[in-house]
Amino acid sequence: MPSIEYQATGRRKRAIAQVVLSKGEGKIIVNGKDLESYFPRETLRMIIKQPLQVTGMIDKFDIKAKVIGGGISGQAGALRHGISRALLKFDNDLRPKLKKEGFLTRDPREVERKKYGQKGARKRFQFSKR
Repeated sequence: MPSIEYQATGRRKRAIAQVVLSKGEGKIIVNGKDLESYFPRETLRMIIKQPLQVTGMIDKFDIKAKVIGGGISGQAGALRHGISRALLKFDNDLRPKLKKEGFLTRDPREVERKKYGQKGARKRFQFSKR
């Protein structure tokens, strides 16, 4: 009998994470690399593991993820979102715990576009009176 897999998609900023959860002993593979080599910062690894720690599933699932777009912090946030949504497919009773921590809400913040006649989105060129 093949193992049951739970698939979900997570997003943050410009990053998209496709997550596959399967029964296992807690290995996390991101884009073919293990978690430690793909995300060198400890804080990012902590962010990714949060939904598993809150639900007490840290060593019950193997996670395979494909992450595209954005920077590494956006990718970590997308991965957390994807893992949370996949855990819901496994057991819908985990919803209150995940919802309370805010892991199911897609972070809506995006980069504000640059405006013409300005240096950036808000910053203006230096004003000169003369």
